[in-house]
Amino acid sequence: MKPTSTARKLRNNSTDAEMKLWSALKNRKLGRFKFRRQAPIGKYVVDFVCHEKSLVVEADGGQHMEKSDADAQRTRWLQLQGFRVIRFWNNQVLKETDAVLEEILRVLTREK
Repeated sequence: MKPTSTARKLRNNSTDAEMKLWSALKNRKLGRFKFRRQAPIGKYVVDFVCHEKSLVVEADGGQHMEKSDADAQRTRWLQLQGFRVIRFWNNQVLKETDAVLEEILRVLTREK
């Protein structure tokens, strides 16, 4: 399946954590930074990306415990493309939303 088709499918089947994070990131709500969700980058689809700051934000569920090698390879590839990648567990996003958003904003405003 092409990354754009995958992205569309993922946007239509967001997790609760992704929906909560998206509600805080969309429309430049966090520090006036523009984010896209379920965006294709190369052969991958990332949960959220701020192209202006080359930042990828991933909200990971339990399935990522079994896919840690694949996630590491994906992260390395994204870093080689110039992106910083930060990951949060879904339960962090749902239970510690303010702390997650503070960390995202901290990374956005920090120089590379």
